Amino acid sequence: MAFTSRFHLCLLLFLILTPFTISLDLTPSAQPQPKPKPKKPTLYDILPEYGLPPGIFPDNVESYNLDKDGNFEVLLKAPCYVKFEYLVYYDEKISGKLGIGSITKLKGIEVKRFFFWFNVNEIRVDLPPPSDSVYFQIGFVNKKLDMHQFQTIHSCMKSCGGSLRQVLQKVSFVFKDFEIFVSVYVYRQFGNISSSIG
Repeated sequence: MAFTSRFHLCLLLFLILTPFTISLDLTPSAQPQPKPKPKKPTLYDILPEYGLPPGIFPDNVESYNLDKDGNFEVLLKAPCYVKFEYLVYYDEKISGKLGIGSITKLKGIEVKRFFFWFNVNEIRVDLPPPSDSVYFQIGFVNKKLDMHQFQTIHSCMKSCGGSLRQVLQKVSFVFKDFEIFVSVYVYRQFGNISSSIG
């Protein structure tokens, strides 16, 4: 009888503990966890790997694609302007070829000089890094800019000018200056006209 009591006790313990041990094996922590996908580096992380400063592009980059040959396309949330030493316009889509120390075949970036906008064909730095200058190639002309302007990522401006009122005020100053210039010129050429008439 002692044997059957022990047998029943062992059987009872076995039945009680078996579901517990099975459930331990089926818990999610016992199953292998999938490895998280590595996070894609941002464009601002990629540029220094090529010897370029991160501030070449504005802060509103939505996405970018870069192939193994260095061809890239950057999509901005919206076209915008950034004020460096010169005013620079960034189109919503920018493309080119990324190489060590340069971006060539560039499309979608323009720089303003005086009253005109010029396409930037290439951006480059002196090699080996670190460089003190960034060069914007506009046709056959290179515009040298200080590197410190491109070390930080700049915020975008939606427009390149002020309000219509500010523009009209600037235009009125030009006309006032022109009026003064004409008055001085006439005075020097003809003397005081009002005294000679009367």
